[in-house]
Amino acid sequence: MGRSFSMAAYRALSRRSAARSFTPSGPRPPGELLWLHAGETGNLLAIQDLAYRLCLARDGLQVLITLPDAGSLDAARTTRPNTALICLDALPSEHPSAVGHFLEHWAPDLCIWAWGGLRPTLLHEARIADCPMVLIDADTAGFDGRRDRWLPDLTRELLADFVALMARSFPAAARLEQLGLRRQDVEVTAPLQAGGQALPCDDTDLAEVSAALGGRPVWLATAVREEETAVIFAAHRHALRYSHRLLMILQPAMPSTVAKMSEEAALEGFRVSAWSTPGEPSETTQVMVAEDADDLGLFYRLAPVSFLGSSLTPGHGGCNPFEAAALGSAVLYGPNVRRYLPFYTRLANAGAARIVKDAQTLGAAITRLIAPDQAAAMAHAGWDVISHGAELTDRVIELVEDTLDARLEQKNAHA
Repeated sequence: MGRSFSMAAYRALSRRSAARSFTPSGPRPPGELLWLHAGETGNLLAIQDLAYRLCLARDGLQVLITLPDAGSLDAARTTRPNTALICLDALPSEHPSAVGHFLEHWAPDLCIWAWGGLRPTLLHEARIADCPMVLIDADTAGFDGRRDRWLPDLTRELLADFVALMARSFPAAARLEQLGLRRQDVEVTAPLQAGGQALPCDDTDLAEVSAALGGRPVWLATAVREEETAVIFAAHRHALRYSHRLLMILQPAMPSTVAKMSEEAALEGFRVSAWSTPGEPSETTQVMVAEDADDLGLFYRLAPVSFLGSSLTPGHGGCNPFEAAALGSAVLYGPNVRRYLPFYTRLANAGAARIVKDAQTLGAAITRLIAPDQAAAMAHAGWDVISHGAELTDRVIELVEDTLDARLEQKNAHA
C-alpha cells in the first residue's frame, strides 16, 4: 500500500510540474530496438562502445541511446558513433503524457539502464508496456539523490521491476541492499569500460603485404590533418637516420587532401607511392599514402607503432585509440584529444600510449618504439587495458541475446 501511494503521489506531482510534451529526435528504426540509457553522462564513450558491440553481436539489432537531458544530448552528438544503427535522444520529462509519447514512439524491445538516476514514471510505464529492464553498472552515486533518500520505498519498487541487476562495486551492491533488495539478487561486476573493436582485415592481404615488406620496419600515421604534415614528415626524416629502410604509411583524415599530401611528401624528398597502386609498397618506398580508412585494420596489424593524428592542433579532438591498441599497435598522440580523453588517459596510465608535441618528440618516440621489444611492451599493456571490463560486456550481450530470443519466441507463439 505504501509503495503504491508513493508512486501515485509522485505521478501527481509530475503532472503539475513537468512538461507534458515530447518531441522525438527522429523516426523509430524498423526491427528490434534496444533502449540503452546513459545515466552517468561522463561514461558515454563506454555506453556507445557497448551499443556498437551489441549491434555487431545481433543481426538486425538497432540501439537507442538516451541521455538525461537536452544538454547532455548535445554533448553526445559530438562523439556519436559512425553508424546508422545507433540513435540518440533525450529522456522525456516525467509527465505521464510525455512518457507515454516516448514509449509509444520508440516502442523498445528491451531497456538497459546504466548507473542509476532512476525515472519513476518512465520506468513504471515501461514495465506496464512489457519492456524488460536490466540495470547495469549501478553505482552508489546513482542512488544517492534526494528522491532515493526520502522515498526509499519508491526506489525499492522500481528496482523490483528489473529482471537483472548488476553493480560496479561491493559498496554499490550494499547500497542497493539498503534500498531493500536481497543481496543474492545483485550481481557485482567490473565497471563498464569501453574496449577496442578489432577492425577487420583480409588474411590474404596481410600475408601478401607482410611478405612484400620482407621484415622492413613500419609505422603508421593515421587521421592526419594538413596542418600536421610538416611535423609528420620531419619526424619520419629523423627516424630514417636510424632506420634507413623504415616505411611510413600515411592516411590523411580527409580524402580530399590525399593528392596534396602526396605532393608535399615528394617535395620533401621522400620516395612516395600510393596504396591503391598494384605492387606497392616497393622496396624503395619511404612514404605510402592510403586514400581512406578502409584498410586501417590491415595497417594497424602491420605497424607496431601508430601516430593518431587530428591531435597535434586544436579543433579536431583526436581519434579512437582503442582501435590501434586492440590490434597490438603502440599509440602515439598529440595533446588535443578531447573527444577521447578518457581512452587516452587509460592507455597512457598503463604505459600503452605516449603523448608527443612536436617533430622532435615524435621522431624520437618512433625511433625508440620500432625496436620490437619496446613496441611489444606497450602493445601488451594496451591489450590489458582493452580486455579489462570485457566480462561485463560479454555478460550484457549474452543477457540481451537470451531476452530478445525469448520475446521473439513468445511473439511467434502468439502469431
